[in-house]
Amino acid sequence: MDIIDNVSDCIIKASTELSDDKRRALEIAIENETNENSKWALTQILKNYEIAAAKKFPLCDDTGIPHVIIEIGKNRQITSQLINQINEGISLGLNKLPARPMAVKGDEIERIEQSQGLYDEPGLMKPASFLIDNASNPDTLKIHFLLQGGGPEIRAKTYRVYHKRSFETVINEAIEWIKDSLKLLGCTPSIPSIGIGRSHFEASSLMLKSMVYGNLCNLTDEEKYVRDKLNQTNIGPLGLGGKTTVLGTFIKIGNQRASGVRIVSVRPSCFVEPRTSSLKL
Repeated sequence: MDIIDNVSDCIIKASTELSDDKRRALEIAIENETNENSKWALTQILKNYEIAAAKKFPLCDDTGIPHVIIEIGKNRQITSQLINQINEGISLGLNKLPARPMAVKGDEIERIEQSQGLYDEPGLMKPASFLIDNASNPDTLKIHFLLQGGGPEIRAKTYRVYHKRSFETVINEAIEWIKDSLKLLGCTPSIPSIGIGRSHFEASSLMLKSMVYGNLCNLTDEEKYVRDKLNQTNIGPLGLGGKTTVLGTFIKIGNQRASGVRIVSVRPSCFVEPRTSSLKL
């Protein structure tokens, strides 16, 4: 197996193809939408997906920042060679796509200020730090890729919630955050992702994992609750109103500690996200 080429293919797939569960959710939304303008918008979104997959074009001009989650069982191992191959494959995939050049030149301060401009080569955009996740199957070694766009990052939030020993208190506050962000996002319908943990790092990690492991065809009762609440907002696709503000939601809840707060991370994905793909080794 040529891991570098396979990783490159995964980056291209994540950027250009729609997952089966998301396609089905969108088709159901088109069938059920009664607002004619919103139905038209949903239909155009589906056509955009189909053209992107057929032509291997990115689903969105904002081709996203690569994030990697490595899912590993106790009988497998990760080597430095594998890490290097993943990084090389990501760079190759971004160049072949091609992704939008977004890597900023310069030292730490110059990168913040963007005073030296951008690199022309898309593959110079480095991925975020990798996450390692335990797999229940001892023989599992899977690499999951996410491409995270800038719009949802601007609208995302990680903060503490005083839980008052009530899940309803926590999730309803998260819903209010998402409502506010979806009004400003523009690229609805969304699939908001929520992580609830003990620290800001853990909550953000759980939010990312919810995007990798979530499935719109198999939502939990809690995920359906959030979906239904958000679809009552009448924001609708592209803000045009109607029933389809979100296609679904993904929630992942981690370990908790004895404390008066829960740390909650929410991300209101735009309609091309989550953009994910996986490689089984």
